[in-house]
Amino acid sequence: MPQNVPAFRFGDDALRVRQFIYEYWCRHGHGPNLRAVHEATGLARLRLLEVYRELDLGLILTIEHAAQQGVILKCQPFSSYPSQVAVHLEGRFHCWAGCAMESIAISVMPPFAGKEMGLESYCACCLAPVSLAVKDGAILSRVPASILIHVSHSPREWNTINIVCMCDGMNFVHDAEHALAYERQISRRGVVLTLEQAQRFVAGTGQNRMHRYDWEPVPLVPDRVIGGLKALGVDVSPWGA
Repeated sequence: MPQNVPAFRFGDDALRVRQFIYEYWCRHGHGPNLRAVHEATGLARLRLLEVYRELDLGLILTIEHAAQQGVILKCQPFSSYPSQVAVHLEGRFHCWAGCAMESIAISVMPPFAGKEMGLESYCACCLAPVSLAVKDGAILSRVPASILIHVSHSPREWNTINIVCMCDGMNFVHDAEHALAYERQISRRGVVLTLEQAQRFVAGTGQNRMHRYDWEPVPLVPDRVIGGLKALGVDVSPWGA
């Protein structure tokens, strides 16, 4: 999905497909294939591929555009493939989160209301475990207590092709020293957020996703994102801002 997409609204088919995919993923822990979406919506294959591209443009899906069978790589906040964060529900593995940042918002989704969820991850620097318990958007516990989220890619680099690299660059670290050690490993400066800053950063998405059926596309405007992070107290100077 490119940056700075002009404002548009999802069509009725896109809204129906988005709602079904959200509900399916929350229920099963993985995304549906084309047949499942067809059976739920009645839309033919070619129309579904058009809708998938529309949802990709609106930052809901990340699809493999060259694939003929509507391959969904991500449906924010979910990942189709193993990511940095395993989400547990009722004591069992449920799904993969798109990234550390997205994982903070998963428990706000209506199907998970009132349910405690476990986020099992690791420090990007040393791969030592990171564990959080979340419920209705609140963080109930964290181990270690000093957990931060490191963001290694500037928003100016997000979504130049798709969000895969963006999500890959949002990781938990044990603390500020581990964040610096990780930066030395990847030869790249980044910024760090406290979990409280991350909660505020994803709050708008969490309050809209599945809560508003007609939730409009959210364009990626890099300067706006950087300004929003700066307003949260995040030091964005490593990005030249």
